[in-house]
Amino acid sequence: MHRTLASVLTVFFLFTASGFAQPFAYITNSGDGTVSVIDVSTNTVVATVAVGMGPLGVAVTPDGSFVYVANALSDNVSVIDTSTNMVVATVAVGSFPRGVAVTPDGSFVYVSNFGSNNVSVIDTSTNTVTDTVPVGGGPRGLAVSPDGNFVYVANFNPDDVSVIDTSTNTVVDTVGVGSSPEGIAVSPDGSFVYVANAGSASVSLIDASTNMVVNTIPVGFAPQGVAVSPDGSFVYVAIAGSASVSLIDTSTNMVVADVPVGMIPLGIAVTPDGSFVYVTNSGSDDVSVIDTSTNTVIDTIVVGGAPFAFGLFIGPGLLPPPPPRVENIPTLSEWGFIAMAGILGIIALVAIRRRKASA
Repeated sequence: MHRTLASVLTVFFLFTASGFAQPFAYITNSGDGTVSVIDVSTNTVVATVAVGMGPLGVAVTPDGSFVYVANALSDNVSVIDTSTNMVVATVAVGSFPRGVAVTPDGSFVYVSNFGSNNVSVIDTSTNTVTDTVPVGGGPRGLAVSPDGNFVYVANFNPDDVSVIDTSTNTVVDTVGVGSSPEGIAVSPDGSFVYVANAGSASVSLIDASTNMVVNTIPVGFAPQGVAVSPDGSFVYVAIAGSASVSLIDTSTNMVVADVPVGMIPLGIAVTPDGSFVYVTNSGSDDVSVIDTSTNTVIDTIVVGGAPFAFGLFIGPGLLPPPPPRVENIPTLSEWGFIAMAGILGIIALVAIRRRKASA
């Protein structure tokens, strides 16, 4: 037999040491030019990363490897490597970048430039801008469809949404919505787009198959960020004017609950398993954690100055590397042989000691 006890112990160690990735929340602090990294399993800040000036939008790549941060006052995007929580690249974009979104395959990042009325397209393989797409006036939030075919951009000034075809990076449609749209999110199945209209205290519901508004849902004053639960059952809207989060039931398109949070809530995101909602409160410099099973705040996390975090700021977490291949792993019968050999070895050792003791 060529199998050794060392290989057996190696297999045991690999199985016991491996674990599941925990997600992290990346909170842009616009007041002090940093990103707070929150371990959502403990709701503690585990790192603070210095980025550019006035960071606003943020998005995590689908594999959790990188975070893209739009620095509004630096006119650039910081790229954070999540394995080290260090900035590994800085990409110049348009004027006053605000929203950030990553395509589902992680290949491209779209950045809305509020000051230059366009969207920068970053190739993540090189971290360079490969295209610039003119959109409406004052683009703010943006979101990518689950299939990666379209990007929806909320334009603050003309009160509409630009629809970008990602295969050509051209605007193929424009949808009128409510007054001063801010946040925007797409349902998990790609059927609907939800737009938070800050000026008209409402959420516009766009049918993605026709690019038409099919419903307008009244919410609190000055809605900002918007997020959809992973199963598509609920939409969460940060209401800056009333320091609360409105919960919309998508089966009825009605507000079914309002959850009090911190002061001036802006960004909002749901954990991958749908259990918790994280809300950035710009006025109180903290993050509220809502338990979705009870719709109550169960924790408040202090972060940096004026947290903003517009976008999908909760990542899946890095998975541990795959274990190295271990050759010649014992079969079940051979495990029995190894165990029996160990027992016989112990019996022999005891016999020898007794023989020495009687001599």
